[in-house]
Amino acid sequence: MREPILLTPGPLTTALATKAAMLTDWGSWDSRFNELTRSVCHDLLTIANGRHSHACIPLQGSGTYAVEAAIANLVPRTGKLLVLVNGAYGKRMAQIAQYLDRDYSVYETADDTPPSADTLAMLLQDDPTISHVGLIHCETSTGILNPLADIAAVVHATGRKLIVDAMSSFGALPIDVAALHIDALIASSNKCLEGVPGMGFVIANQDSLLASRGNSHSLALDLLAQYEYMQATGQWRFTPPTHVVAALRVALDQYLAEGGQSARLARYAANATLLQQRLGEAGLLLFLPTELQAPIILTFHAPAHLGYQFKAFYEAVREQGFVLYPGKLTSQETFRVGCIGAIDSAEIEQACHTITTTIRQLGWTQ
Repeated sequence: MREPILLTPGPLTTALATKAAMLTDWGSWDSRFNELTRSVCHDLLTIANGRHSHACIPLQGSGTYAVEAAIANLVPRTGKLLVLVNGAYGKRMAQIAQYLDRDYSVYETADDTPPSADTLAMLLQDDPTISHVGLIHCETSTGILNPLADIAAVVHATGRKLIVDAMSSFGALPIDVAALHIDALIASSNKCLEGVPGMGFVIANQDSLLASRGNSHSLALDLLAQYEYMQATGQWRFTPPTHVVAALRVALDQYLAEGGQSARLARYAANATLLQQRLGEAGLLLFLPTELQAPIILTFHAPAHLGYQFKAFYEAVREQGFVLYPGKLTSQETFRVGCIGAIDSAEIEQACHTITTTIRQLGWTQ
């Protein structure tokens, strides 16, 4: 039988070649593995347009490890982080700052409302102690796309530094870290690059990285120590996720062969358009207005039926080969469907047919 198609924001469905790359064992000090790491970091910097201004520091673990490392290293202990929150991952960034005992404040908007650049400018003017601003580019709680360019312009104009969680957008949506003056961009192997989970990375401004010595609360998450050790030896400081790096190398080869960022975005956008069209024809409504919707993951209102239960819905769809994501909203009943991964219109058509027929069979139609 075919493996289930993961309609999730990562882990996601990967290509056979990516899976096959994990069949080889690598020595962590081996020169061939060191070259894998070097080439992966080179390509990640190229995608971000950061080769002349930034450094790529890979880390073992999920994307959240990399978010914590970025905040712990790049926000000084005397600094203050303003977190822009309109979903669970903004809240998580604020929680990280709290755990790290960093001074922070929150500018929160509703789940369906992006932060305002004008309001941000006023907040920064009113509080000169704010040194850094944290933004979730695509908030996967809903799939909302936050206005990165507008926010970046305000942060730069006011002399602050911007930390961007681009976990669910990097590789598909265009991000130029040099042009936008992004101090740190954070992402992971298992999202739009279509690798497997196990490696996060921080693309950090070189000057800010070199100035961060002594900031880290953690040995394992010390970005500068990891960077300097890799520069000196080509090796990771501690046991690397060798199979994950090998899979990411192959995933990046496929990414480049497909046509890079613009081609990846085109495929995901086509998936999102088809998903919205087919489920819309079945009476399912998007939570967000289309102008705020990123082609990464779509949130739909659940069927307006008293008998609706996501667990039963999930299990029935899973039995037919598709894995959905639960809603992340507390005020409304929703479910989420991802557009990313090694899938295209064929899988989306099949998934929409499965979703709509399942709802009908469960008696949840109006």
